[in-house]
Amino acid sequence: MPPPAVILLLSPRRCGRLLALALAALLVACTTPQPAPPAPEPSAPPKAEPTALGVVAGRSPRVLVYVPREGDTLQGIAAQWLGSADKAWQISEANRDLRQPVPGSPLVVPLVAPNPLGVTPEGAQTITILCYHRVGPGNSKMVVSPAKFEAQLEWLAANDYHVVRLADVRSFLAGAQALPQRSVAITFDDGYESVYRYAYPALKRLGFAATMFVYTDFIGSRDALTWPQMDEMWRAGTMDIQAHSKSHRNLTERRADEGDTLYRQNLDVELKQPRSVVEKNLGTAGVKVRHFAYPYGDANEAVLDAMQRNGYELGVTVNPGANAFYTAPFLLKRVMIFGDHELDDFKARLQGRRSAAKP
Repeated sequence: MPPPAVILLLSPRRCGRLLALALAALLVACTTPQPAPPAPEPSAPPKAEPTALGVVAGRSPRVLVYVPREGDTLQGIAAQWLGSADKAWQISEANRDLRQPVPGSPLVVPLVAPNPLGVTPEGAQTITILCYHRVGPGNSKMVVSPAKFEAQLEWLAANDYHVVRLADVRSFLAGAQALPQRSVAITFDDGYESVYRYAYPALKRLGFAATMFVYTDFIGSRDALTWPQMDEMWRAGTMDIQAHSKSHRNLTERRADEGDTLYRQNLDVELKQPRSVVEKNLGTAGVKVRHFAYPYGDANEAVLDAMQRNGYELGVTVNPGANAFYTAPFLLKRVMIFGDHELDDFKARLQGRRSAAKP
């Protein structure tokens, strides 16, 4: 807005002097080339919003239309507009499972996570949680060979599965976070050193995260992980460290000398001690223990009460199946992966949706 006009009262002599100066300035301006005035900006339609690479052609509180340029990736667009490269799947699913953006072709970026419960007319989305024990050489059913383990991970990557963290599963169960349609979580029980030697490099190479449930009486024994190994895997962003009890006793089996009070006290020890020990040894790395794997997969009402009393957020069993949004957080199902499973057996254990006819 131009400033308001100011009226000056000047003497005739002063007016003559100013007029002479104005004429001199006009003569100089006529002999000096002047730049062309800038073209006026159009008032409509609104100018597209520039970004680091592409432009935003339009937006609302729930969605924007983004026109990518050469060099754009779904991860980069998600990082810019959704706050995390891990949310690239939301853009992919909103654009018919688009793998990579095409320069100049508009795509939809959902600013609000769609359908956090994963419910459609066809049924409910489910999350498969895989359970391993050992990865390495050996003939035991509980030992998966490195070659089979890597083949399983590579199949997940090649078939657009998304490996999510248990914290993401918790948010999904609470209806606070949508997850990709093909989501799996990877867990290991007990704390075997072979996981560090064979599984960790494969997970890290593919950018997959997993959870290790340790029982703390085992740490320091011959076949167990060490604290420095767990610290390394945690700091790499590859392995979360959570609790699998203190002693690995079956928490549902009451000993002959355990009355109600002593049984309750011993349950508290089995739940409190691993949290205390893990956070003491890995607390500087940022580990917080909030998830628990029941030894032998067993839990009863007393164990569930102890879980709530001690502030745990998730509990995992070894009951087979996958988890929909209505699954009880303290009774999550897991799929055991054994050493004699071939790749077809592994594929058959992945479940991404439960039919509406069979909730």
